[in-house]
Amino acid sequence: MRLTRKATAMALVSCMALSMTACGGSKPAETAAPTTAAATEAAKETEAATEAAKEAETTAAAAAEAAGGDMADKKVGISIYKFDDNFMTLYRTELERYMVEELGFKKENITIQDGKGDQAEQTNQIQNFIASGVDVMILNLVQSSSAPQVTDMCKDAGIPVVYINREPDVAEEERWASEGLQATYVGADARQSGTFQGEEIVETANKGDINGDGKVSYIMVQGDPENVDAQYRTEFSIKALTDAGIEVEELMLQRGDWDQAKGQQIVQDALTQFADKVEVVFCNNDAMALGALQAIDAAGRKVNEDIYLVGVDALTEAVQNVVDGKMTGTVFNDHFGQAQTAADMAVKYLNGEAVDPVNMVDYVKVTSENAAEILEKVK
Repeated sequence: MRLTRKATAMALVSCMALSMTACGGSKPAETAAPTTAAATEAAKETEAATEAAKEAETTAAAAAEAAGGDMADKKVGISIYKFDDNFMTLYRTELERYMVEELGFKKENITIQDGKGDQAEQTNQIQNFIASGVDVMILNLVQSSSAPQVTDMCKDAGIPVVYINREPDVAEEERWASEGLQATYVGADARQSGTFQGEEIVETANKGDINGDGKVSYIMVQGDPENVDAQYRTEFSIKALTDAGIEVEELMLQRGDWDQAKGQQIVQDALTQFADKVEVVFCNNDAMALGALQAIDAAGRKVNEDIYLVGVDALTEAVQNVVDGKMTGTVFNDHFGQAQTAADMAVKYLNGEAVDPVNMVDYVKVTSENAAEILEKVK
């Protein structure tokens, strides 16, 4: 639940008081003194207003406590690996909104920069954050393998760091704990998202085996193969099928770099090469799935009739496609929960509180049964 901040609460009380004054002043000046009943009613209204003021103060105090105190003067440096990534656009928008509207940070004290898919560019941004004296950093690394170097830079500068979306490896996370470093990761377990993709195929009427040949023949459109999310989604989507006792056949696995145009080209090539043999298209994210859908439509294929298509992220257009039967399913990568958790961890660091090395937010499977409900959340 979002808590109303003190200024809002007090403004509400002031408005109530003004409203009561306006009501009292609406009577003609020559009106006789109020009756005993009217006086009693007025007293009740005054008492109600007093109680409302007390409640507003309590709510404001709770908001301040939840925000971890006064964040107005704290400076935050945020770097996103690439601004034109659909999912990270949603993420950073919610991150900034939540920090300003609900945690009390000043917008002018939050610097958000575009890593432009270039680790050297992003490292330079981080060095500038350090030089400018930010109090905390929130980083979506271009290359998660750079985490040890970045963590040490932040440690030497005495600046806590919250990594988001792209998870450093387990050895690095264990180092944070063993050395007592002020570094943490907020994200979602990509193994879960891959598993959900596979389950969406298992749950179809023919378990993905459209042509009835006893196996599921698929193509895999992968994100960045060096990214752990891409690795896990690729592995665990297929594992969900084999765990269900389904035989599988990989027709093609191609790197799509999370890009819609690349997803379209990969699927176009696969459909040209393998034609009706392709029964399932797995995409590591929705952007590539949207590109895949364009290729499927162009080839005259029909999703959920002669081919299945699944993605990850629950972008608005993708969820709408699930509602409309143009995609088999996707997986809601909860950018609301992740962005808010990342901000909350930053606040904990600023308040000198302990933070766990890893903080995970659950994915949600999106199918025709719940797609309309999820659409209301993301649009």
